[in-house]
Amino acid sequence: MNRKLIFFETVVCLGLSFVFTGCSASKVSANKDSDTAPPVAQVEPDMDASNFKVDHPDQFPVVTAGSHVAAPELNVTGVTSPDVSNQVPVISTATGRVVEIDARVGDEVKKDQLLFKVKSTDIAGAFSDYRKAVVAESLAKKQLDRAHILLSDGAIPTSQLEIYQSAEDSAQVDVQTAKSHLEILGVADPEHPVDIIEVHAPVSGVITDQEIANGAAVQSYSPSNATTGAYAFTISNLSDVWVLCDVYENNLASVHMDEYADVRLNAYPDRVLKGRISNIGQILDPNLHTAKVRLELKNPGIIRLGMFATATFHGDQAVNRATVPSSAILHLHDRDWVYTPAPDNHFKRLEVTSGVNLPNNMQEVISGIKPGDRVVSNALVLQSTVEQ
Repeated sequence: MNRKLIFFETVVCLGLSFVFTGCSASKVSANKDSDTAPPVAQVEPDMDASNFKVDHPDQFPVVTAGSHVAAPELNVTGVTSPDVSNQVPVISTATGRVVEIDARVGDEVKKDQLLFKVKSTDIAGAFSDYRKAVVAESLAKKQLDRAHILLSDGAIPTSQLEIYQSAEDSAQVDVQTAKSHLEILGVADPEHPVDIIEVHAPVSGVITDQEIANGAAVQSYSPSNATTGAYAFTISNLSDVWVLCDVYENNLASVHMDEYADVRLNAYPDRVLKGRISNIGQILDPNLHTAKVRLELKNPGIIRLGMFATATFHGDQAVNRATVPSSAILHLHDRDWVYTPAPDNHFKRLEVTSGVNLPNNMQEVISGIKPGDRVVSNALVLQSTVEQ
């Protein structure tokens, strides 16, 4: 019995020794880790929300902003639109009712392609005038022939013959005028007119406007109704297009006539087109104080009307701008920021305007800092620490 008790006490003692040994080892390991790990940075917010105090600022390396010589640029937005000098209206040659439409807005059409048909009562009146002119001319010709016979017999003087000759000439003019009227209305054969008029495309291009529908009434074009919807279609030649930009009043000094701008379409941001400044609006928008600037450019076949575009105007004089590592710029709430060191272990957050990307992961800074300023090389790390 004593032997069993002694054996049990021995086992218990060995177990307790292992437990105390493990605890001691854990404590030593913990002390060792705490000696090698860097101290946790403690952030103390200042009265200014963009100013922070850090007790270990050396954990956030800083770099000195470099310099970059670049020409000043002005970026503005714009919209593509047709060149109005390349727009051709399509008119109905007769008043009537639309009975067939063979093209729609947005369609690309060729010259002489059928666009629509109109059933018109104008043809009946024009054909009546033509037939009356033909009958009158026939009668005048018979009278002239009779006058020649009478003149040869000495029955009438020469002056009487001249009167009949003038009547015949006037009658021929009336016939030709009535015939031309039918041709204008679209009648190919004056002897067999129809009351359906076919209207064809006068030029090739894209239909950019449509003012008719099936069954709608149309009017023939005349100066009196030129502004009352007499144009059935508008065909635009899109080989040359415009980009209309809005430029603020304080930026107009950077825009000059006949200079070229880089145009990037939102649909094709990697493709740069050249547009010539052909007009700078003389009247500013009273609400926005912007002027319309018109760029003319060739269409390589990708431009559609109504596309959004960005135009970049280049200045004449070079400017010196700061450059920092891309990681030094923090993109937060649709703005760009950098952190700069301040006295007494403080860091201050400054808003900047980023420029173009440069080689070696560098970023151009247009405003906010200048070359030689010091900034935190990794703004995201410091921002994460601040948020913690």
